[in-house]
Amino acid sequence: MGERTAVRVCITGRVQGVSYRAWVASQAKSRDLHGWVRNRQDSSVEALFVGSRDDVDKMIAACHNGPTLAAVDTVTAEPAKGLTAARFDIKPTV
Repeated sequence: MGERTAVRVCITGRVQGVSYRAWVASQAKSRDLHGWVRNRQDSSVEALFVGSRDDVDKMIAACHNGPTLAAVDTVTAEPAKGLTAARFDIKPTV
């Protein structure tokens, strides 16, 4: 399976109101990733991806495009040490 990693990602642009969270959840589950995704009050989307380094890297790359109606400006990623998740969830806005 490879080295496991946890990465926190922030996506900006037109990413709310375009099913971005549902798309992320579907893509993450298809890659067998754990973690969560949520909207932020600043109109960005935040996610935690936990899984194999390769699958997490592919998920981050996919976030640059997102679903059809999204217009992604930036995707930033940083290591998230000590965070674990048992499945992939859509969380409430913070």
